[in-house]
Amino acid sequence: MKEFLLDYIATQKHGWKVMPEVVYGSEFQDVVMLVFGKPRTAIFAHVDTIGFTVRYANQLVPIGGPEAELGFELTGEDSIGPIDCKLLAQEGRLFHDFPRGIDRGTSLVFKSNFRLTEEYVQTPYLDNRLGVYNALKVAEQLEDGVIAFTTYEEHGGGSVPFVLKYLEACFQIRNALVSDITWVTEGVQPGKGVVISLRDRNIPRKVFLDKLLQLAAESGIPYQLEVEGGGSSDGREIQMSPFPIDWCFIGAPEDHVHSPDERVHLKDIDAMIEMYSYLMKNL
Repeated sequence: MKEFLLDYIATQKHGWKVMPEVVYGSEFQDVVMLVFGKPRTAIFAHVDTIGFTVRYANQLVPIGGPEAELGFELTGEDSIGPIDCKLLAQEGRLFHDFPRGIDRGTSLVFKSNFRLTEEYVQTPYLDNRLGVYNALKVAEQLEDGVIAFTTYEEHGGGSVPFVLKYLEACFQIRNALVSDITWVTEGVQPGKGVVISLRDRNIPRKVFLDKLLQLAAESGIPYQLEVEGGGSSDGREIQMSPFPIDWCFIGAPEDHVHSPDERVHLKDIDAMIEMYSYLMKNL
């Protein structure tokens, strides 16, 4: 993903309204940051995925929280070559059915199955490829702001703290928007607009939420409000940091979370891009 982002940015940035400074290197591990103008607000979009790690005797260990149903198609590559197999389950443990042993530590992910209709896009890893897509679309017209493509969100975090340290030292950023994908629930429906999360396991500062919601109402862009008691995102690490940075999770809702069949309504993707563009101008 790092190499994809660097290649994409190198070919596209000359056509953007403002050409950003591209920040990356060994001191940032696999994080890539784009700095536009005089930043006030940062967008965080994680690039890592859920999946499985090969253990011993054909066993698999989950990475993050993937759905694990019998017959899910998995793919990867080890020192011998490409791998295509299916997921098996027995006595509460997970296995693969590949006809030879796979190198220990090999990562397996859901096999791509991209489906596009007039209303929906459906494929593995919309969480968080759509969050990344949103950030790259916003970048096309962004004048002032930072976009940080982060890692490790799906399994415990770890990159956001050193990103925040850099942003504090260089720009004194005070606002952060988490470009990620949330859930369709009884209160959040597909096709009804981007979701502004009032809380998950963590609770953003109310003063900031009030300001953001006023802007969202003024924008005329369709949005929904979410209230959850569980789940988390890069927002958790922002809130736990020693820096006074307000944050909010804003993203399109999806069905079939963390499965090969993640599905998002195209109207919600459009609303997500429009809302981020509006907020980055007005926060």
